[in-house]
Amino acid sequence: MLKSFFLILNVDSTFKIHSLIILNNVGKRYRFEWIFRQVNQDFEAGKQYAILGPNGSGKSTLLQILSGHLSPSEGQVDFYFNEKKAEPEEVFRQVSIAGPYMDVIEEFTLLEALQFHQKFKPYLHGLQANDLIDILSFSASKHKEVRFFSSGMKQRLKLALALCSDTPLVLLDEPTTNLDTQGVEWYRSLIEKFATNRTLIIASNIEHDYDFCETTLQITDFK
Repeated sequence: MLKSFFLILNVDSTFKIHSLIILNNVGKRYRFEWIFRQVNQDFEAGKQYAILGPNGSGKSTLLQILSGHLSPSEGQVDFYFNEKKAEPEEVFRQVSIAGPYMDVIEEFTLLEALQFHQKFKPYLHGLQANDLIDILSFSASKHKEVRFFSSGMKQRLKLALALCSDTPLVLLDEPTTNLDTQGVEWYRSLIEKFATNRTLIIASNIEHDYDFCETTLQITDFK
């Protein structure tokens, strides 16, 4: 179903917005403990990055700083879109993120959840809520409340919302959590179709989550 939908879609996925993040001596501390320090890294437009490290090492914390949801304890984070520096309050409009700590409103049906999200961030290529239901292969669950979804179905929904939103920057934290083998294949197909020419940053320890990424960063290098 997914492959046939992609063939029907047949659209140009070239992204016109130029995005870039520059980290300059960035560090994050909780109370008296430094999670990481002196991170200097440029994230270039249209490239794919993986942030690696053991559990609890700070991968998710760094990803949330890159999303603009967290501020660093030291250093500076600069965001550029269309080669213009963005103000902090503007960043969220250009970013899509999916992670274990991100929730969907479980009282919504699937259709309601997709339509609600679209009010804040439009979907790529003019996609509509029903198109995402086809991409998810969840037509039988269209009117089911999200709270009745399995953990794998909820994860698919989070990934679809992030990757199909019309933003130049996509951040994924442990993207195949709760996905079975078929779900992992679906994730890889979604990446292939919707991550092209976008800045993609993945935090994970699982190789099939990120083995297509061009650049890897070891969070332990910044301890």
